Amino acid sequence: MTRNDSAVSIVQRGNLKALEGALRKQWRLGQNIVLCWSADSRGVLVIMVPHYFLGNYCARREGGEGADNEAFVRQLVSGERRKTREELFAVAERLDVAPGFIKLDAPLSEEPAVLAGVEQLIKRYGISFVADRSVLLFDIAEFSLFTPFEQASQLNSLSYSLNSAYNKLQASGIVVNFARTTTGDGYYVWNRDLGPAANRDLFCFMLLVIADNAVARAASSGHTVPVIRSAFHNGSHYELYQAEGVNPTVLSYIVGDVTIELARMVDLARPSQIFVGNFQTRLPGPLGELVYSPAFVREVDASLKRLCGVQLAGQVIESMHCRLTGSADPGDRRAAQRFLITDKHGLSRHAYNLELSITLQGGRTLRLGLDREFLTGAVTTGKHAMCDTGPDSEGSPRDSMRGDQVLVMLSDRRRARISRAEE
Repeated sequence: MTRNDSAVSIVQRGNLKALEGALRKQWRLGQNIVLCWSADSRGVLVIMVPHYFLGNYCARREGGEGADNEAFVRQLVSGERRKTREELFAVAERLDVAPGFIKLDAPLSEEPAVLAGVEQLIKRYGISFVADRSVLLFDIAEFSLFTPFEQASQLNSLSYSLNSAYNKLQASGIVVNFARTTTGDGYYVWNRDLGPAANRDLFCFMLLVIADNAVARAASSGHTVPVIRSAFHNGSHYELYQAEGVNPTVLSYIVGDVTIELARMVDLARPSQIFVGNFQTRLPGPLGELVYSPAFVREVDASLKRLCGVQLAGQVIESMHCRLTGSADPGDRRAAQRFLITDKHGLSRHAYNLELSITLQGGRTLRLGLDREFLTGAVTTGKHAMCDTGPDSEGSPRDSMRGDQVLVMLSDRRRARISRAEE
């Protein structure tokens, strides 16, 4: 039920169990979803609608009054779902639906653990919107070219790197409460916790996963450890729980602007490349300054000293730095190089290329990601291209390209297949 079940009384545990049973029955294998709830002296009031209802509601444009329906729905399914009685009936009136009532043997208490348990149940049988969260995408390069056994080995290896990075961060006092969902040839990964510090820690998590994967690949033979392409972005998404048998899954799925942008970035990335999206987010700290990607990466770089002492390949990390291609030494405020990525649909977005260096005890240095040398001399492949738009500025994003030089990503997978077949 909740992380604090031991703190919940037997009566309230019975309430949560009864509530879950009633929600499961009304959920009907995913036919309906619950939107919000309100406590009642005899039980719980809920608003539940068919799964297709919200899509139809957001599409309505009657007399101009429905133009903000999607914004209303996003606010409704964001954050805490508990409403006052008056708020719940106002929502029901706007949606033109009738609230439902679930009778409980005893009134719900106002204990935080009990309320958290109700919120968890409501979200599990509903859908949630998150306006600001960082998400990672790890993609195994040329995954379809390997045998099924090699594919299974590579997915297991990448999964182990995720768990290894989690343990290393935890040993350093950094807990990333990560969740993941498979893409078939990789994983979307996000921090269940929200906020600027959670976003920064997820970036550190990504760097350790990449480092662990590189070390494992160097020590492996055959095709059991994958070559990965990685991307980090910040944006909005919906979170939902799909039906599994007669119950919703315990693990959630995410889909939205942030996952779409990640997929399109990684689709044009070269093996071992690390992309950072072009986004705005807040920095950790009391000021919560709103910054763009380059400033966020500088903040992460400054925080990497927390990882000194972590062991990698049996050796201690003495220093660790990351930077965006085009910027100078760590700490330098020179503008980073920004790239315009155009995908197969003709849609474009800006992104940055990330470089990572790790100095191990004894002087050995690992350089991960691709530097500028590996980004030049590529061949244009139609609409699949990554174009150098020149040095970035610290202001708002530019809408036009600058400079005549065009650097194009090697995104035509057929070239790799032909090359491999000839070998």
